[in-house]
Order: sequence, then C-alpha cells, then structure tokens
Amino acid sequence: MAAEFVHLHVHSEYSLVDGVARIKPLVKKVAGLGMPAVALTDQSNMFALVRFYKAAIAAGIKPIAGVDVWLHNPEDANKPDRLVLLVKDNRGYRNLTELVSRSYREGQHLGRAMMDPSWFTAESVSGLIALSGGREGDIGRALIAGNLQLAGQRLDSWLSLFGDRFYLQLVRTGRENEEDCLHASVALAAEKGVPVVATNGACFLQA
Repeated sequence: MAAEFVHLHVHSEYSLVDGVARIKPLVKKVAGLGMPAVALTDQSNMFALVRFYKAAIAAGIKPIAGVDVWLHNPEDANKPDRLVLLVKDNRGYRNLTELVSRSYREGQHLGRAMMDPSWFTAESVSGLIALSGGREGDIGRALIAGNLQLAGQRLDSWLSLFGDRFYLQLVRTGRENEEDCLHASVALAAEKGVPVVATNGACFLQA
C-alpha cells in the first residue's frame, strides 16, 4: 500500500494575494488524488472555513483548519516571520479564531494582519499544532544566517509553548536559501529530537 500524503499548507483564493485555488475544485482534486485529508491555511484569515468544511465532509475528505500567519519580527518590523498554525481540536479552533481576530484589531502593519509572539501563552495556543515556517520562520532565518545557537534558542522557546505539537517545516521548491535551511533544519531536529514535516505552500491546483 502506498504511503498517504496530506497537504498541510494550502492557500485558496481567500488568501487574496497569492492563492487562486477555489474551494470545491480543491476538494475535488484532493479526492481525485486519493488523499484522505487536507489542511486549508489561508494567509492571516479563516474566511473560507465554513465552505471548506462543508465541501470536504461532502467529499469524504477530513478537513484540517489552519492559518498561515505573519509574526511581528522585533528585529525588523517590515520583515515578519512566518508560522503555520493548525487546529487540533475545538479548543484550538476557538484559540485560533481569537488570535486571528486580535491580529486584525491590534496587529496591522503595512496592510498585513500580524500576530505578536507575546500573545502566545500555553493557554492561548492550547489545541493548536505549529509548523516552523521554513526559511521564512524565525528559526529558519537564524539557520540561514549561520547562527545555530540562536536557532536552538528559538526552537526551545517554541517547544516550551507547544511541546510535541511543534514541527520543523521542510520546504523544497527551489527558492533561494531553501536547500540550506532544509539541511540545517534536519540537523537541528536530530539534535533536539524534534519531528519534521515536509510541506509545499500550494497556491495552485496545477502547474
């Protein structure tokens, strides 16, 4: 039996600036490829969640709710860090809706709704799974800069919040610094005993 694959980082047309996948065609494509589930992680919003949930259930696909978020970067406000948050349970869903709402109320910068890392507490991220953001996450940026100590410190900080619900995100799409970040992430994961997950920020249904 072939190993199952599930996309955990998908942008739909509701991402507005970098996604064109419509909900029903997305679910149809996933079902046609024999995938048992799919995560919808639109940029900074959950606008498509109800349509996505209904379409996925109707097609026999497990819907995974999530958001691709921008985090305020204290070193450069114009270069926010990326983090992918996935809903694990009802508590996580409620926490994610509150964090997203807060990002629009309090975190607007340069037309982007951003979250501040200070908003993350054990309680506010309960029920959520986090993916590190690859080369655009704070750990990835430190790895690319060659600052392994800082990358380790940042990973420890995330682990203190998420525990075994934090994954180092591996991405291989041919972009600059991606390969270096991938290999450094695997080495860091082995050192820290942290799981990795392979993703590709899917914005289109076909090439």
